[in-house]
Amino acid sequence: MEIQRETLEVDILVVGAGPAGLSFGYHLVNLINQSGGKVSMPEIMIIDKGSYAGAHALSGAVMNPKGIKELMPDFLDKGFPYEKEVGPDSLYYLTEKSSIKFPFLPKPFHNTGNYIISLNKVAGWMAEQVEAVGINIFPSTGGFELLIEDGAVAGVRTVDLGLDKEGHPKSNFEPGSYLKAKVTVLAEGVHGSLTKEAIEKLNLRDGKLPQNYLTGVKEVWEIPEGRLRDGEVIHTFGWPQPGEEYGGGFIYGMGGKMAAVGYAVGLSSPNPANDPHYKFQLFKMHPLVRRIFEGGTMLHYGAKTIPEGGYYAMPRLYHDGMLIIGDAAGFLDSQRLKGIHLAIKSGMLAAETVFEALGKNDFSAKTLRNMEDRFENSWAKEELFAVRNFHAGFDDGLFMGLVNSGVQMITGGRGLFDRAVTHPDYMHIMPLKEYIARKGEDDVRKALKFDNKYTFDKLTDVYHSGTKHEEEQPSHLVISDYDICNTKCAETFGNPCQHFCPAQVYEMVDDPDNPGKRKLQLTPSNCVHCKTCDIADPYQVIKWVTPEGGGGPNYTNM
Repeated sequence: MEIQRETLEVDILVVGAGPAGLSFGYHLVNLINQSGGKVSMPEIMIIDKGSYAGAHALSGAVMNPKGIKELMPDFLDKGFPYEKEVGPDSLYYLTEKSSIKFPFLPKPFHNTGNYIISLNKVAGWMAEQVEAVGINIFPSTGGFELLIEDGAVAGVRTVDLGLDKEGHPKSNFEPGSYLKAKVTVLAEGVHGSLTKEAIEKLNLRDGKLPQNYLTGVKEVWEIPEGRLRDGEVIHTFGWPQPGEEYGGGFIYGMGGKMAAVGYAVGLSSPNPANDPHYKFQLFKMHPLVRRIFEGGTMLHYGAKTIPEGGYYAMPRLYHDGMLIIGDAAGFLDSQRLKGIHLAIKSGMLAAETVFEALGKNDFSAKTLRNMEDRFENSWAKEELFAVRNFHAGFDDGLFMGLVNSGVQMITGGRGLFDRAVTHPDYMHIMPLKEYIARKGEDDVRKALKFDNKYTFDKLTDVYHSGTKHEEEQPSHLVISDYDICNTKCAETFGNPCQHFCPAQVYEMVDDPDNPGKRKLQLTPSNCVHCKTCDIADPYQVIKWVTPEGGGGPNYTNM
């Protein structure tokens, strides 16, 4: 039976109510209001898969206010919700039992003038400002697939609601709608499913390097008084990451007894048992970290991937009827691990481009390509180009990475090489036997036992993320070939998905139909929408698609 779908036409459709998408809407309305009637106000719709604007917004987060100051000079007067201005700032190199504090902070780690924020709160506040200028935001509305007509992006189809696990309509079935627009702005965050579709179908990565990612895991705690100074920021590198792998930790004093702690792990690891959540719990066991958090109470948990590939890994930002902004396009400073200000700036650049397109009534690539021209002449490009080789510089390990980053500061970002060839993260994973032969079994065996008071297993942490999904719906984690998972991947790599997922979605269990064999079991209701599986699966048979709107984490004070 052919499903009848409602078609709704708007002028501009924005997918994602994060800093990039919200900045786009706010700036576009301001430009039109300042045009003196030369450009008529279009109908703008912002949709978001979260249950409310900010529900899926997770970041470190120390925010550079450069972007918000440019977007909204009176942001403080409007009640911008920051926790604290950054105070004392320090950097440590960790070994398993000790720490070495840097006697001086390298310039990229200076945070003077920055704010410690909850991105969840900031996104919610920005949504209020956007609604105040007349834009409608529709939460719990997930984009499922792009509409492409005659080679141009024409909008999106939203997710079908009320399907059972086999994909059959239930009594409450509501078919997704066709949302058609003159311009569709993809602002859906890291490795968004529509952005991935656009990149593949429209060849937006031709001539570009592959994107590389970290998975960041974070908890917010209430700690005993006096453990951190208000606004204190601590960054670390070294243990528990092996010397040849990329990653580091952070601790932020959010004021009073509140603090955030997190750890980011590169997904280009050769270790098939690479486990960001486990490494985060190990990180918390370090004496430097434990003296701050032990005796406190963990309140919230979250995980997300971070686009680290840099300037050369950014896709083409435009196509007929479409622009890509924010984390979806890789607007992140890989050296400073900051992207909120860049996401805001990318939204402003896109708004200026769409304003021009509205004036010309031309939404083709001929006009929308000016988004890239604007980017190339902006401070965002200047910042990203200066760190263009930072992540790639660590491909040969920590020591060479530090050498490269030092040379980059002298050479304006070039380092020892420029635009080195890199590979997708999943191509770095070594076969399990080969890895054990080279590194030993200790690197794949998990020795830490979680007490669920100070260190937490994945399920306990997921509970603290507020994650909820409708149980009776098709899995939004689509595996194209279970046989590969149960045989080839099990034998060669030991099923890395059961390790790299920070939410225990993937588990190998005994197969009752094949005694002595094991099979992959999914629990998609645990998923925190980090996209690690879609990125790091060595056979690329896992595809993350948008679940029913409103499903997923509900990050509070994160």
